[in-house]
Amino acid sequence: MILCPMPRAILVVDDDPHIRQLLVFALRKAGLEAIEAEDGQAALAVVTTHAPDLVILDINMPRMDGLEVCRRLRAAGDLPILFLSSRDDEIDRVLGIELGADDYVVKPFSPREVVARVMAILRRTAARAPAVERATAPLRYGKLSLDHESWRAEWAGMQVELTVTEFGILNMLAAMPSKVFSRDAIIDRLHGPGFAITDRTVDSHVRNLRAKFGRIGGTDVIETRAGIGYRLGSCAGDDG
Repeated sequence: MILCPMPRAILVVDDDPHIRQLLVFALRKAGLEAIEAEDGQAALAVVTTHAPDLVILDINMPRMDGLEVCRRLRAAGDLPILFLSSRDDEIDRVLGIELGADDYVVKPFSPREVVARVMAILRRTAARAPAVERATAPLRYGKLSLDHESWRAEWAGMQVELTVTEFGILNMLAAMPSKVFSRDAIIDRLHGPGFAITDRTVDSHVRNLRAKFGRIGGTDVIETRAGIGYRLGSCAGDDG
């Protein structure tokens, strides 16, 4: 007997029932399970009871906005988050990424685009599931260690909690430590060619990585090459 894999569960959080219905329909059409929550407090309860694989989270909601929900989810773990925002303001977008969101979409949006971004994030999280055929030794470079099976990042033996996208960026740089990746190359490798993400979003993820590693002594974990892009910092290879 062949067992079919369970569909990935997506929690849609928005106070607008029309938007929820639109996204739930698109997600189910794509073969995903969709769960709804009408505000931030309801969303936290659903996460506890249903353990979704990803959260689509509106920013501007009553009772508890999406930014606060993101803070609480990030304090509890690394559940992937895709922000929805009606604010066409780069500061809000960057703030969302710095809080730990994996991606964002600005309203009005195409349901097809949202589903595409959800699928891209789920593909990156697939490495979390145990699989013998994907089993590889942890990637180590000096004080930095990245375990692809447990999705665990460490610096000098101390664990660093990373989002899916942050882990993906750091893994990319560590796999080829001498290579400088442009922002476009980073976007293409994470999402595929032609994916609509701004350079500012990549910069926000890198800034967040530097802050997390910097708090435990991992300064300059990522090096900026002016006018080119990013590479793994030289200190990552320094065991001294």
